Amino acid sequence: MKTGLDAGLQLPVRSAKPRSNGLTVVIDNGTPTRYFCDVIESMGALIDFVKFGWGTSVVTPDLQSKIACLREHSVEFFFGGTLFEKFYVQGRVNEFARFCERHGCGYMEISNGTIALNNHDKAACIRDFAPHFRIFSEVGYKDSEKSINLRPAKWIEYIREDIDAGAYKVITEARETGTAGIVRPDGELRFGLMEEIFDAVDQTHMVYEAPNKTMQTYFVSKLGSEVNLANISIHDVIGVETLRLGLRSDTLMLFEEGAR
Repeated sequence: MKTGLDAGLQLPVRSAKPRSNGLTVVIDNGTPTRYFCDVIESMGALIDFVKFGWGTSVVTPDLQSKIACLREHSVEFFFGGTLFEKFYVQGRVNEFARFCERHGCGYMEISNGTIALNNHDKAACIRDFAPHFRIFSEVGYKDSEKSINLRPAKWIEYIREDIDAGAYKVITEARETGTAGIVRPDGELRFGLMEEIFDAVDQTHMVYEAPNKTMQTYFVSKLGSEVNLANISIHDVIGVETLRLGLRSDTLMLFEEGAR
C-alpha cells in the first residue's frame, strides 16, 4: 500500500508508466481533435494506449495531430483490429504494416472478429509480424451467437495459440457496446467463461475489454488494481482509475484490510 499523494489515504499500488500491467487502453471512436488533446493533456498520466477504433484512422483528417499529442504525453497507440481485417480480406496485410509504419506505430492489433479467418491462420499472421511490431491479438467474435457458441476450451486454446505465436497481449472481445464476445447480447458477462480463462491463462498476458462500469468493477474485483482493461471510453478515464484505487463505492471496501 502507499499513501495517496494529496489525500493522506492508503491506496493500492499502481505501476508507473511505462508499464506492462495495469494498462488502461482508451478507444477513440472519432473524438473531436481539440477535445481529444484536452483529455490526453489532462489525463495522459492515466492512459497507456489509445486504440483508434475499427477504421476511424483512415477517415480522421487530424490523425497526425492526434498522434503528435499522444507522443507529447507519452501515450502509445495502435489501430483497430477491424482495419487489419479489411486489409486482410483484400490481400493487403503488408500494406497494413506499411500503414502502421508510416504513422510511427510500433504496435499492431490482429483479430478475426468479423472475417472468415481461422485462429491458426490468424496466429500465423501474428508470427509473421511479431518481429516488427508488438502485437495485440484479439480472441472472440463480434457476432454474438458465434461467440456464445465458442466453448471456453476453444477460447483458451486460441488465447494460448496467440501467445505462443508471439502476441504481446491477448484482448478478449466485448465490442465498444459490451454486447458480444465475453458478454451476452443482453449485456450479461459470461462469468463461467471468465473464471475458466482466469484459471487457465497467465493474467499478465491478458487484456479485457470492459466498456462499462459493471464490467470494469467485475475485473478489478476479481483481478485487482493491475488488471489490463481496454475499450475504455475517453470520457471514463478518471472513473476507471477511481475503481482501481477503491475510491468509488463499487470497489470502496475491496482493498480495505479485513473487509473480505
